[in-house]
Amino acid sequence: MTEIRKGQQPAELTREQFHERFMRRFFDPAFRDEDEAIARLEDIAWQAMKDGRKAPRTRLAGPGFKDASYALSVEWLEARQRLETAQQRWADPATRSRVLLVCASDRNDGSCAGEMSKTWRLTQLAREQLSRRDLIVDVLDLSLMTSEYGREIHPCKGCVSTAMPLCHWPCSCYPNHALGQSSDWMNEIYERWVSAHGVILFTPTYWYQSPSALKLMIDRLVCADGGNPDPTTTHGKTVAEAKAMEASGWSYPKHLAGRVYGLVVHGDVAGVEGQRRDLADWLDWMGLIDAGPSSALDRYLGYYQPYFDSHEALDRDTALQQEVRRVAEAVGDAVRLLREGRLPTPERRPVRPK
Repeated sequence: MTEIRKGQQPAELTREQFHERFMRRFFDPAFRDEDEAIARLEDIAWQAMKDGRKAPRTRLAGPGFKDASYALSVEWLEARQRLETAQQRWADPATRSRVLLVCASDRNDGSCAGEMSKTWRLTQLAREQLSRRDLIVDVLDLSLMTSEYGREIHPCKGCVSTAMPLCHWPCSCYPNHALGQSSDWMNEIYERWVSAHGVILFTPTYWYQSPSALKLMIDRLVCADGGNPDPTTTHGKTVAEAKAMEASGWSYPKHLAGRVYGLVVHGDVAGVEGQRRDLADWLDWMGLIDAGPSSALDRYLGYYQPYFDSHEALDRDTALQQEVRRVAEAVGDAVRLLREGRLPTPERRPVRPK
């Protein structure tokens, strides 16, 4: 077996360092009347970190898992059950079709930005177009991370690069209560992706690339492409077991394959085409199916123009508005063909280790 490399782990926090970080969330003077209560909570949190109580509530995995006697996180088991139910609903021909619209701008008028994003307006154009059909339209607004309390997507820890079976589906890295990483949006987001027959991403271009919230979601969706649905096979995060599993052959299950997708990428200076290609490559790799030539759009909006009146630029750009509606129509048509079993699917490349 290959050597497990060690040496990067940081030193443990001292009690003083922990106190400083814990108290940052209580900077508001309004908390001062409760300093004694906060100190008691801090002692509990300190001990939880020292003891590594990542998943303080567990139950035996039970039937359906390789090691039924292994204790799994209650939160992970509940998320897994929701995904299984969503997948069954997705596959049931009697259910209504569902399209997920992802608004990937970090901006909204409930945050410091003080104004809605143009991406939100483009998303609403598609929602209105699809609402004319007999399907469910689900709008996922990633900008809520910037404007709602406790709305977070934690970063991917890169378990895949240690061994593919160490990356669990759904992700078992969070919540991590020992480190205070308790608010994680991804279990809900996984369910919404699994439930969707079609997905359209709407995104601005930030410095030639995807906005922060979108990139966080993309990275955390890595478990949908090859992730291990049974953490008892690796007894949690046992590195040696995961490496041995991959060495003996791994199937790389594609948990979101078969959905259709569309893309609307916009920007004001540069980078829209590169981002659109990157997103399409990512979705293709996961086994999603593009909805045809009119379903992927990259356009400049207010090209090299001022920012303060950019919404007026969108008002004037009726051609772009119509193209966005066509993306929605293309995805709606592809979803109908998918449900009828008449959608041509591209030949998948064989799955094998890199």
